[in-house]
Amino acid sequence: MAIRDFTSQRVFVDAELTAGSELECTSAQATYLRAVMRMENGAELLIFNGRDGEWRAKLQHAGKRGASLQLVAQTRVQEAAQDLWYVFAPLKRSRLDYMVQKAVEMGAGRLVPVLTQHTQAERINLDRVSANVIEAAEQCGILAIADVAEPVKLAALLAGWPADRALIFCDESAEQTDPVRALAKIARGPLAVLIGPEGGFSETERRMISAKPFAHPLSLGPRIMRADTAAVAALAVVNAVLGDWRA
Repeated sequence: MAIRDFTSQRVFVDAELTAGSELECTSAQATYLRAVMRMENGAELLIFNGRDGEWRAKLQHAGKRGASLQLVAQTRVQEAAQDLWYVFAPLKRSRLDYMVQKAVEMGAGRLVPVLTQHTQAERINLDRVSANVIEAAEQCGILAIADVAEPVKLAALLAGWPADRALIFCDESAEQTDPVRALAKIARGPLAVLIGPEGGFSETERRMISAKPFAHPLSLGPRIMRADTAAVAALAVVNAVLGDWRA
């Protein structure tokens, strides 16, 4: 028996999930399930809310366009999000969508937009970010929904940083060019990964970050990556050395 069901349609709902309860679908959900996915009356799907685990539910058509969900049984108990923060300079719309989705897929439990000297897109639609977080969780079988923080300037972020959380600072000028060796020096515990903007951090910002005792520079190799690519590369190596990819 498979640990996870990747064949059933999976939908996030913002409601309490308990055995035997029935939930009214929002207009958007009803349209998606009935008109887009063409699910018949009585079809089963998986639902989750980020708090009460994952449940198998039965779709009940209501009128011409409405729908409800009858909970059948819990399929997975709730899992806690990995204690991994992803701190990033916002990108332009489509690339930000991609980066948010991939960060969630890679296990980020909290997303923190940070404004730097070279940030290209200082305005960020947090509702859109949250929608991408949920979409990634729906598609990838993730149970915990990542938190999305308000944008913060880099200096304020560093001033209020929790001392017990290691900040892995992706820096192309890091002296240690082997990322695995660099990460091996960090004790396992609360982590955050910081990715800068397309133009990189300014020299002043680099010195400001490096001066913090909780900051650890990390090279991502000899090639200069786009910020959205760097996100995937950094989170992959962090998960492999310090995260939940290890037993």
